[in-house]
Formats: sequence, C-alpha cells, structure tokens
Amino acid sequence: MPPGRVDRHRVFYRTKTGTFSVTKPIDGKPATPANGGTIGFAASSVEAVDAFHATGLAHGGTTCEDPPGIREGNGVKLHIAYLRDLDGNKLCALHRVA
Repeated sequence: MPPGRVDRHRVFYRTKTGTFSVTKPIDGKPATPANGGTIGFAASSVEAVDAFHATGLAHGGTTCEDPPGIREGNGVKLHIAYLRDLDGNKLCALHRVA
C-alpha cells in the first residue's frame, strides 16, 4: 500500500447504470444496516446533489461524513453529499465531475 494511504476494505462493483459497494465501517464501529452500508443515487448535476442534501435536511435527515463537496481519488472527481435518514440509513447522491 502506498505511504499515507488508508486501506478501508472496500469492494466496488460498477456498471454504467450504478454502483454496488461493500465496506468495513470507516468509523471503526461495528457494522449495522446503517454503518457499512450506503444507498447511493447518481445525480445529473452538482445542483441536483446539493438539492438532494438540502431536501434531506429539510425533512429531518442529518449530514454525515464530510460536508457536501468534491472528493477525488483514483482519477475520479465526484461532487457528493451524504445523509442519514430518520431510520439511520446512510444515503448519498453523487455527480461525476468532468
């Protein structure tokens, strides 16, 4: 593993229409339906990601992980936002930035 890189024990299956991921919880806590699992939605724009996040907050969701914004890794640049819904499920919306 390169210096400074953290192995997060993640496995991704990607297609043109979606992504399925399994990961060990990055917060070190035990895996539960809402920790180690994320339901993600592809968004058509940065504005759609931000609207997803604002709407989720307006309906009782809470921000989790980092604030909405750009994440880069493995040559991919994403605008992404994470929320926990009222049941504690982790949701995200993401847009691939050119």
